[in-house]
Amino acid sequence: MIDLHTHTTASDGASPPAELVARAAAAGITTVAVTDHDTCAGLGEAAREATRLGLFWLPGIEITAVWKGRDVHLLAYAFDPGDAGIGAFLQGQRDDRIRRARLIAKRLAYLGVPIDLDAAIERARPTTISRPIIAQAMADAGHAATRREAFSRYLADGGLAYVPRLGATPAQVVSLVRSWGGVVSMAHPGVTQMDGLIAPLAGEGMAGLEVFHSDHDEAAVARYAALARACGLAMTGGSDYHGTDDCGRELGAVSLPPEHLADFLSRRG
Repeated sequence: MIDLHTHTTASDGASPPAELVARAAAAGITTVAVTDHDTCAGLGEAAREATRLGLFWLPGIEITAVWKGRDVHLLAYAFDPGDAGIGAFLQGQRDDRIRRARLIAKRLAYLGVPIDLDAAIERARPTTISRPIIAQAMADAGHAATRREAFSRYLADGGLAYVPRLGATPAQVVSLVRSWGGVVSMAHPGVTQMDGLIAPLAGEGMAGLEVFHSDHDEAAVARYAALARACGLAMTGGSDYHGTDDCGRELGAVSLPPEHLADFLSRRG
């Protein structure tokens, strides 16, 4: 089995990198990629555990780009995590996450549901602050029964305390990843519903489209497989496993057929 979309405690997952890789192996996964949000912090530990267990491993990041005020998640793979350009870019991403978190906290306070953001940031270290972490702080403060409830009411796109992100456009991210020697796939298009971006990004050098995903039903898989073929893109896939109780995405629940992985990686460089 092949899972190219997982998250660890380096971003907003519940399992440390080595534990996640061990869980993947136990689930029967033979090829795994750790794709934490805007950070490479967990890749070294994940790589060492994958080597120890005999798994084929791909370095990955889920990079958040911005298009018309909305988040676009792009999965980058097969780059050199030690590239100096990656570190500089990701630092900018982290700085914007903190800026955004502080604006969200101000809106929450205005709405009468204050949180201690500094404490949430400190608890999250070395993880980068994210909306799920803010949602957990809201649940901990008694403003919501669950993290999912806090997110859907206040923090999701269009929520009461939603603040748009600033940052690189999807086309800029594709260009950057290509300069690092990597390949890019658009994450969970059935969730983000930005189909109009797929063909233009293919023209900019995006190599793949995440057709297989825990939140894609059979109709969505068929739709995005057809779009991938029409745009000349390879197909990618993964569980988007976070390991949190309210996530509903399990390791091994989604597997990418091996021929699609070979097609995707052949487009590197």
